[in-house]
Amino acid sequence: MKNWSQKIKWSPSEIHAPKNEADIIRLVQQAADTKKNIRVIGSLHSFNPLWVTNDLVLNLENYQGIIKIDKENLTTTVKAGTTLNLLGDLLFQQGMAMENLGDIDQQTIAGSISTATHGTGLQLGTISTQVIALRFINGKGEAVYCSNQENTDLFKAAQVSLGALGIITEITLQCIPAYRLKLSNRKEDLHTVINSFTERITNNRNFEFYWFPKSNTAWTKTSNLVQDEPDKVGVLNYLTEYVLENYAYQVICETARTIPALSDRLSRFSAALVSTVDKTYHSHKVYATPRLVRFSEMEYNVPLEVYPTVINEIMDLINRNKFNVILPIENRIVQADDAYLSPAYQRNAVYIACHVYYKKDYVPYFKALEEIFLQYDGRPHWAKLHTLTAKELAMKYPKFEAFNQHRMEQDPNGIFMNAYLKKLLILPD
Repeated sequence: MKNWSQKIKWSPSEIHAPKNEADIIRLVQQAADTKKNIRVIGSLHSFNPLWVTNDLVLNLENYQGIIKIDKENLTTTVKAGTTLNLLGDLLFQQGMAMENLGDIDQQTIAGSISTATHGTGLQLGTISTQVIALRFINGKGEAVYCSNQENTDLFKAAQVSLGALGIITEITLQCIPAYRLKLSNRKEDLHTVINSFTERITNNRNFEFYWFPKSNTAWTKTSNLVQDEPDKVGVLNYLTEYVLENYAYQVICETARTIPALSDRLSRFSAALVSTVDKTYHSHKVYATPRLVRFSEMEYNVPLEVYPTVINEIMDLINRNKFNVILPIENRIVQADDAYLSPAYQRNAVYIACHVYYKKDYVPYFKALEEIFLQYDGRPHWAKLHTLTAKELAMKYPKFEAFNQHRMEQDPNGIFMNAYLKKLLILPD
């Protein structure tokens, strides 16, 4: 098996695709009885080995769909393996929608919340904050229920769990009525965008921007609610989002890999190709963007108040060094929350995502960037690349010990722990 970026490859002894919760319970009990590890895979879009095991792997592709809908209270309970793409369509059919999403919709809902996947918006949290109840199978084969009103301490641990508490089977989401977004993508001067960043995240529902290395160009993406304006999708938008941002960019990335000396010029050329996009459509069809060019990714967040300093240091680093990278740096904002292992725990945070074409070595570039992030209390995205261990992470998360206490209670024999999770969660003696 291999992940989306094709950097992680492994061969589990067993792969199962359960169709119901009873199957999941049986497989957990089997793992416990035979003292084997068991991990769940979703879309394999994690860039680190969260789900790697040589023992049992569960694929929840056959465990998708809505379990129940409460239209009066705008809640829905869904199976854990449901992809965000399918969920958006199913909710839309019921006149409902998720409050916010990221720009990729191929992940499962369980994988998304387990790693605190996010979109952008100063008044909007990670996808985990839309969860109001969870049901999971713990390491003893027991079905456990927790919510924001019942077993609340456990719930706060389970909202972002890395799959370490158990296998999530059901997720109850607080939704909102279906809505439409007007998206405006623009090519702008980089320094103008950075200087107005606080104003833009304050005055717009969703705002983010990309910076093309070695250029003065920012590509901004702004979305706001609309009601009366007609739908606007358009062939030109399709060509921009699907053809230009994928197939043309694939050629550019391959050229830069083959002739590294051209990287700076190709990055500026990519920035010059950015075109205006105006789209008005249903929310779940506006958030998602096709991503066909494979890459490796590191993403950290930093407190909002230090963001201007951090982004300027990153730009200075890249402009001074010959990293030969052309993939842009993405900048997004997320509202503070109270999930124990959420990178946005108790702080409004700016997420800075850095990418390297999947056929190239990312280590020197990411190492240099990580040094900057860590100077400013950076916290890594759980599904992205980083080098931190339990010792460093424990200092970044006030509820780290409380989370681990729940982990040990729910999985006393560690059947959900793989080598990577042990590195992240278990403190050295």
